[in-house]
Amino acid sequence: MATEAMEPFLFCEGRGPLLVSMPHVGLHIPDDIAAGMTPLALTVSDTDWHIDRLYDFLGNLGASVIVATHSRYVVDLNRPPDGASLYPGQATTGLCPTVTFDGEPLYKGDPPDETEVARRVDGYWKPYHARLEAELERLKAAHGYALLWDAHSIRSIVPRLFEGRLPDFNIGTADGASCDPELARRVLQATESAQGCSAVLNGRFKGGYITRQYGKPGDGIHAVQLELSQRTYMDETRPFGFREELAEGVRPVIKLMLTAMLDWASTR
Repeated sequence: MATEAMEPFLFCEGRGPLLVSMPHVGLHIPDDIAAGMTPLALTVSDTDWHIDRLYDFLGNLGASVIVATHSRYVVDLNRPPDGASLYPGQATTGLCPTVTFDGEPLYKGDPPDETEVARRVDGYWKPYHARLEAELERLKAAHGYALLWDAHSIRSIVPRLFEGRLPDFNIGTADGASCDPELARRVLQATESAQGCSAVLNGRFKGGYITRQYGKPGDGIHAVQLELSQRTYMDETRPFGFREELAEGVRPVIKLMLTAMLDWASTR
């Protein structure tokens, strides 16, 4: 692991009303944290692998983009800062995860205590959210509204988190609370162009903290989360290779979903 400090996120300002957030694409774990982790933890296997590469068209859409640099194992940017569960009664991972998606321990000894969790929230979580919130405010001031797309991916089969195989496109709008229902309908409809792929609206993944916190349709901010099955664009086993021949079938669909979002907003 590198010893130099690394900024908690990368940000690129766009020209349009859309902000795309990638909170789980980061791979970096600082040395002081890595020292207490298991060898398995250092493989960062639960990363939203290659999402930034899959979304390589965002500049053409004029989107602003914020991308996490640190692993979700350091702190999960899509969890509430108080650590409250987003899915009560279901298995999930916390603000500073202590186990992998499969339930395997991330730490050789004791997990981070309250002081350490607070340090990570201050150092990594708060800067990301401050920039995200500021950009949404800028977009709304410039365009009269703001669109937020929270980009994620996950292995298609994770028995601890859900039964069976996950649908390919998992669209979350906090059960309709984070965006206009017609916008959600159009985004879902856009997935019909993905031949042989399945899609669901507000299934197992309804949107995490980012979607739920910032999606305020009554205030002109519409948020959607996409949890994409990784089998659609990559190898789901180590070394988690990107599969361009698969991505070529999925990338245009995601672009169509985002275009549907932009078209809906521009006609209102």
